[in-house]
Formats: sequence, C-alpha cells, structure tokens
Amino acid sequence: MTSAFDYRRPVATDGDAILNALPNPVLLIAPDGRIVDANMAAESFFEISTQFLRRQSLKELVPFGSPLLALIDQVRAAGSPVNEYKVDLGTPRIGGDRQVDLHVAPLTERPGHIVVMLQERTIADKMDRQLTHRSAARSVIALAAMLAHEIKNPLSGIRGAAQLLEQQASSEDRLLTRLICDEADRIVTLVDRMEVFGDDRPVARGPVNIHSVLDHVKRLAQSGFARNVRFIEEYDPSLPPVLANQDQLIQVFLNLVKNAAEAVADLGSDAEIQLTTAFRPGVRLSVPGKKSRVSLPLEFCVKDNGSGVPEDLLPNLFDPFVTTKQTGSGLGLALVAKIVGDHGGIIECESQPRKTIFRVLMPMYSAAKQHDHSNRDGVPGTPSPASQGAR
Repeated sequence: MTSAFDYRRPVATDGDAILNALPNPVLLIAPDGRIVDANMAAESFFEISTQFLRRQSLKELVPFGSPLLALIDQVRAAGSPVNEYKVDLGTPRIGGDRQVDLHVAPLTERPGHIVVMLQERTIADKMDRQLTHRSAARSVIALAAMLAHEIKNPLSGIRGAAQLLEQQASSEDRLLTRLICDEADRIVTLVDRMEVFGDDRPVARGPVNIHSVLDHVKRLAQSGFARNVRFIEEYDPSLPPVLANQDQLIQVFLNLVKNAAEAVADLGSDAEIQLTTAFRPGVRLSVPGKKSRVSLPLEFCVKDNGSGVPEDLLPNLFDPFVTTKQTGSGLGLALVAKIVGDHGGIIECESQPRKTIFRVLMPMYSAAKQHDHSNRDGVPGTPSPASQGAR
C-alpha cells in the first residue's frame, strides 16, 4: 500500500486530498529527524511551504529541548502511539505562545517514520475564556444598575451644594468647588458608560455585509484619529453575510481600530493597521444549557504593528476596568466583548511586539435563524433601543 505522504508520487491521491482537508497540522518525520512531508495545515502553522519544510529538520522548527522530540523517540522505541497535551511549540518566528496537543504514532508501512499531528488549543481556550468574559460582564450589569441608582442621585446633591458654595466663596475656594463639580461630572459620565452593560433588551439583527462595515469604519478612522496610519485590507470577497446588528458591529470595530491607531501612534510613517476577513469552517461553540453547538465560521481581524499588549494583561484584557492606557477607563474592550457575546460570537487577542491581533469569530446569516430571531425579538431591521444607546 502506498503511503499518502509519499512525496515521490507524480500526482496527488485521495489520501493527499484527505490530509490537506484536515484542519490540524500533520507531519511525517524520517528516522534522522528530517521532515518528509506535511499537509497544508502544517504550512499555515509553521508559516513555511511544504517544499521548504521537506528541507528542514524538526529540531530547526521547534524550541530547543521540546518535549515533541523526546515523544518521537519514545514512539519510535515503543512502536505504539502516544498523546501529550498542552505542549508549547512557540518560537519567535511563529509566535511566542502556541500551545498544542500532540498525537504521535509510528507509520508501520515505513519503519522508523513517525506521523505527528498537532491540535492547537487556542480555539478551545478562547471559548473557555469567552465564557469567563461573559460571566464578568453579567457581574458588571448588576454593578451598573446599582451604581446608577445609588450614586447618581447623591452626586446631583453634592454638585448642587458645591455650586451654591461657589457663589459665596473666595477665588481660592472657587478652585475647590470647581474641582468638586468637575469630579462629580466625571463620575456621572463613567456611570452613564457603565449603564450600557445593563441594557439587556433584544437587539434586532439581520444579514450584514462585514466589508461595508469595515469600509465605513476605515473612512471614519482616516478622517480623524488614524489620519496618518496606513491601512491594509485582505478580504475574502465570497464571504457570506454575518447575522448581526450593523450599528453595533460598527461600534465594535471602530473601538478596535481606535485602539490599534493609539498603539501605533508613535511609529510615524511606519504605522500600519491591517483589516482581514476569512471563512474558517469547523469552529463550533458549545453553549451552556443547549444541546446544539453554534457554528462560528466568520473570522474578522484587526491587526497592528504597535508595541503590543503586556503579557500579564492578556488573560483579563476584556474584563471591566482593565486597560493599558494611563487615562483609560477600561470599559471599551469590555463593551466590545459584551456586544460580540450578545451576537453569539467570541473575541480574542494575540499579542507580541509589532504584531497584535484582535480576532472576532461570528455566526453567519441564514434565513431560518433570522425567522426564528424575528419571532422572538420583533421586526427585523428595526434598530432597537439597545442598539441606539450603544452608539
């Protein structure tokens, strides 16, 4: 029987097509550690073509002393498959944090050859973290409702008293009364922003062309805060519509692009923001309380070449009051995560110096889903109060 990995075959076989259809990277390793063949997913993972991979030793691709190398030796000696979980294969070239599950097995048809399959953990971890983000958002909803009721009314009294004192105060004391008024106004503004989290009314959704949304956001950015930033667009023109509220999607990506523009502000003419769209079949999310799994095949990314997000902030970046800005409130990304979560999607950030990616995974539009949504939420296409208040 001919191996599907046999690189000497003049034409592709069904085995080649099957391997290239797999979403997980697969490698065939020779007894001397040389890579004999790889599928298309492996090309994407290592960011190297198959032709170049065949000229490489596995040691040149993975970190020094990687457990993968010892695992291959173990499989070759025992002659039986072995699995290993949460192994870091990150390198500066492909990214510093690339955790994978390893499935290593001998290829009986070719003695000494080993088949390695990598299953990247990022998607599963993103989904776990996203559920945590939603839990944090629910906590903020309760906090926002309490703040609106318990804080805004006393603040009005404090501000009014300060204004009365200002009328009879000396010039020096007026500075203090003005400080009280300004700080009271600042707290009210913060509470007003938090009240958005408490608005859980249904949002009217329908088919939205994501490229129209991104083009609109880009025009807004280039006419204002990102006037001197170079934009790069890599769009999949065949992408189906996304099931969403257009106004809220504009808010999401305007916030992400604004953050990216602030991250590259000190780069001058080298400042760069990249907008990408792609179809990623196979990404499905298990929602608590439901038997069905939600498909999230639409991927939208905002990338920048700024200094990156500090590693210690990454796990909690979408939590309220977490920010990298000295004057930031830490509510912008929390609101983005809430909107994406309300749409049934997930958002995640990957960051290293000169390469930060905010990735949004969303469900695509289908007429059946929209009919069901219309029966629950009202007339489709009509902006709800929640969508209007979020702008």
